[in-house]
Amino acid sequence: MIPQAISLVNWGNGILMIGVFAFVCVALVAALLLMMNSGKKKSE
Repeated sequence: MIPQAISLVNWGNGILMIGVFAFVCVALVAALLLMMNSGKKKSE
C-alpha cells in the first residue's frame, strides 16, 4: 500500500507551488520593508 500511495504524489507540482508561495512571501516582505523605509524618510 505504501509504494502505491507514494506514487500518487506529484512532486513536481508540489515543488512549483512551494516555490511560488515562497516568492510571494519574499515579495510581500520586501514591499513592506520598502514602505517602512520610505515612511521614515518622509517623516524626517
